[in-house]
Amino acid sequence: MLVQVGLNQTGAVPEILTHIPGLTGYVITGSLLTCRMRIVCKDVTAETLYDVLHDTSYRKKWDTNMIDTYDIGRLTANADIGYYSWKCPTPLKNRDFVTMRSWLPLGNDYLIINYSVKHPQHPPKKDYVRAVSLLTGYLIQSNGANSSTLYYLTQVDPRGSLPKWVVNRASQFVAPKAMRKIYKASQKYPEWKRKHNPNLKPWMFPEQNSLPCINVAELTVQRADSLENIDESGLSEEKTHHSDDEET
Repeated sequence: MLVQVGLNQTGAVPEILTHIPGLTGYVITGSLLTCRMRIVCKDVTAETLYDVLHDTSYRKKWDTNMIDTYDIGRLTANADIGYYSWKCPTPLKNRDFVTMRSWLPLGNDYLIINYSVKHPQHPPKKDYVRAVSLLTGYLIQSNGANSSTLYYLTQVDPRGSLPKWVVNRASQFVAPKAMRKIYKASQKYPEWKRKHNPNLKPWMFPEQNSLPCINVAELTVQRADSLENIDESGLSEEKTHHSDDEET
């Protein structure tokens, strides 16, 4: 099980930086950042993981990297448009996304994917760098009555030249920590959900979805080359304490 990091700007072979039990991953930077990870959740059902990844109200409880997230509108019974912004390491500018997300139950397994789109009422914001998700996906596989495996794959253009220390931090702290946070949040979700609209799951029951309908003609695929590209490669890291002890 490993997490890898490397720079593709010179075609260099990726360097193995750290080994983390239960996680696998691969992080590259250059014009694109790619991450592939896996975590086995021995005491969490596949359906619970699926609910946690969908439930934006609960996400605000556990996703400490998130600044804001909200649903913009729906396209079909299993596709919508949403906004997400996240904190970058200081002193980098924070990033945000507007994505089209779709989801599909596959028997006892589940799939969620998204990619960036342009929405006329949600242009880039002044204080953020609009990043691009070329493709991001979660595959949740059931391992039985009370166990599951979460696979995560993303290819993102952060719209900027990032310093090497950002890549190192992403591999050593951010990506593995995010997977563990999802796992811990999933362990606590059933109890939380029982107290917060337990029957409300519009991702499972489309008739509960009250989002406004969006005409697909209003949307276009977000091309990275149409967005601002900033050079942050010379920025120095500000030392902070990294902890996995935050409570959900």
